Amino acid sequence: MIFKRILIVGGGAIGSCYGAYLSRGNDLTLICRAAHAEAINSHGLVVSGALEGTFRLKASTQVTEVPPQTLILLTTKAQDVAEAARALEPSLRADTVILALSNGIRIKETIQEMTESRFEVVRGLAFMAAELFERGRVTCWAGTTLIERTKTGEEIRALFARSGLRAELTEEIKKEEWKKLIINCIINPLTAALRARDNEIAAPALRDVRRSIFEECASVAEAEGVRLDRNFETEVERKITGYTNYSSMYQDLAKGKRTEIAFLNGTVVELGRKHGIRTPVNEAMVGLIRFLEGKR
Repeated sequence: MIFKRILIVGGGAIGSCYGAYLSRGNDLTLICRAAHAEAINSHGLVVSGALEGTFRLKASTQVTEVPPQTLILLTTKAQDVAEAARALEPSLRADTVILALSNGIRIKETIQEMTESRFEVVRGLAFMAAELFERGRVTCWAGTTLIERTKTGEEIRALFARSGLRAELTEEIKKEEWKKLIINCIINPLTAALRARDNEIAAPALRDVRRSIFEECASVAEAEGVRLDRNFETEVERKITGYTNYSSMYQDLAKGKRTEIAFLNGTVVELGRKHGIRTPVNEAMVGLIRFLEGKR
């Protein structure tokens, strides 16, 4: 399929980065908060980091129509996925495709349930990083988007490549979804609670905490039928040292917003109870973030 229109629903930090890249040569609209939309429509989207420049793209606060052959990138917070899918449902067409990029597990299934599977949903995982602390301005860190291997997934990968985005296909999307969840379960609550950049929580003093979170998550993943690679813990440790951004959970707390904690560590705790697996450190992370959310 040739996509004639792109909508990005959830135009926060990561959605804005995708918007900047994909605005080059595509008819694109970013759906975001009113203040961000107003700044973009007035002065353009100012981007720094892996991508530099001011990008002229359309921004709006709501989806007014979904034309034929539209690709929708859903980049909302995990807690907003069901509501966003429900709001989109009346406007969707048989040839609409949604690329589901939100954090968490069962994201694709949630969208399909809300929309009665009337169109194609492709799961993707964003391994880019982004910061948005000022409306109309975003900082991007380069990274790869993993997309499940389907015919449409290949078409999306090609579209991304033409726009300068790194993307790869995977036949193990469930496993990759869990791997990203585990990385998020380590980085997000620790950086948010300690008010640190991602690479700062690689400190030796936190090694046992990181390892405990990892081991609890890996045990739950295995109970869910996902066996991780033997060297994955080492890979996670290496990845963390290279991330210099503030995590999305840090940014949410700084802005007084609700975090994704229930869909990250909270999901591990919930599934752990289902399988009779103790997850005390993940429970502690949930408690810490809930406390900080309450203070704000």
